[in-house]
Parts: sequence; C-alpha cells; structure tokens
Amino acid sequence: MLNGKVAIITGGTSGIGAGTAEKLAAEGAVVALFGRNAERGNEIANKINSIFGMNKCEFFKCDVSSQAEVKNTVELVGNKFSHIDILFNNAGVMLPSMEIERMPVDDWKTTLDINITGMFLVTRYVKPYLLKSRGVIINNASIAGLQYYAAGRSYAYSASKAAVIQFSHQMAKNYGEEGIRVNCICPGIIDTPILGDRDRKIYAERIPLGYVGQPSDVANVVAFLVSEAASYITGAVLPIDGGASI
Repeated sequence: MLNGKVAIITGGTSGIGAGTAEKLAAEGAVVALFGRNAERGNEIANKINSIFGMNKCEFFKCDVSSQAEVKNTVELVGNKFSHIDILFNNAGVMLPSMEIERMPVDDWKTTLDINITGMFLVTRYVKPYLLKSRGVIINNASIAGLQYYAAGRSYAYSASKAAVIQFSHQMAKNYGEEGIRVNCICPGIIDTPILGDRDRKIYAERIPLGYVGQPSDVANVVAFLVSEAASYITGAVLPIDGGASI
C-alpha cells in the first residue's frame, strides 16, 4: 500500500499516465498529474476523486520541456503537499516515423525535448524532495530503446528512449547511496492514443502472448516497483511487452 505517499506523474492526461494515476490512487497515494491538456487532466483528476475520495488527485498544467514551467510546478506541488515520494517520468511523444532525410528537424528536436530533456528537468527539480523522503523514480522508456530490439524507422523516438534507459542506469548507480531507487520500464505495444487508428489485430500477431497490452498492465508493474515490496530493486530495465522484444 502507498498510504501517505505523494506521487508525481508526468504525461498524466491519457494512456499509461492516466491508468497509473488511477492505480496509485487505489493503492492509497495522492497523485499530482502533470500535463499540457488542462481539460483532459481535470477530467481524469475528477474521475479519480469521485472513485477514491476527494483530494486523491490534482492536475497541474505543465509542459515538461519548459524549464521555467517545471521548476514552478514542482515547487507548487512541494509547497502544497510538503513532501514528494514517487516520480513517474512518463511524458513522451512518438511523432510519425520516416527516413532521416525526410524527417523535419523540428520533429527530432521536439521528440528529444519532451522524451529526454523533459525527464531531466523534472528529475532535477524533484530530486531534493526525493532525497528527504528516500523516494522512488520510475522512468518510462520503450522496447524501441532496447539495444537488442529495432523495428521500423522511429529514429528519433528510439534514440530518445535509449537515452532514457542509460539515464536511468546512471541515476540508479549514483542515487542508490543517497537512498533513491531508480528503475526503468520498457512498454511494448500498449493500447493508448499514441497508437492512433492503427489496426490492433496486426500488432497482436507480432506478440507472443497474442494480444495488445492495456495501460493497466503497465500501471500494475509501476505500482509494484514504487512499493516496499520492491525495496531491493534498483537499476532494473523491465520490458512490459507480452514478449514482443524477444
């Protein structure tokens, strides 16, 4: 159980972020949702509060690629709740894949700005709180970032997610002695808005378990990794993909 814990979830307005917010609230945590879409964010927070009780979830508008917004928003959360125990760096984008000679440079920059620089910024400003609470960080990468897995032409996305994995290794190595655990998850094909209108059946055929995962499949793993049951796990890079990366 996570009673009394305060969790920040970036990219919390849909998909894995929203599903994990609901799961952590169910486990007793108070959740601060970060995202850019205030309408969706407030809808999710209101839904969670209606299920688990008022003040279990609050939305904070924040673009993780903006240093000023991240700094100010983390300070708002810290002042409101007095402590932060869990950080789920989940915000990310996957722009259309294409050959590098056709890829707009702005697409490359946007992908890295959100997927890795955003993670750096949020971690930078949340870390002082996690030092006090001896907290936990979960970074959301992807099987696309794994060294032994490559598919399609998602150059920017795959490169950014590989960076997330190595960033997680570095933090786990250096923050362990300071009492902070850091783990990295690598979801595979999960049924979220990032898949758009792609045919789920085609993806399911590529997965050994035979079906596309749901946000709850990822949320359950995150909830375990941030719990005391995982207190001796740090530096892990865990695929959640139904075997797709085998």
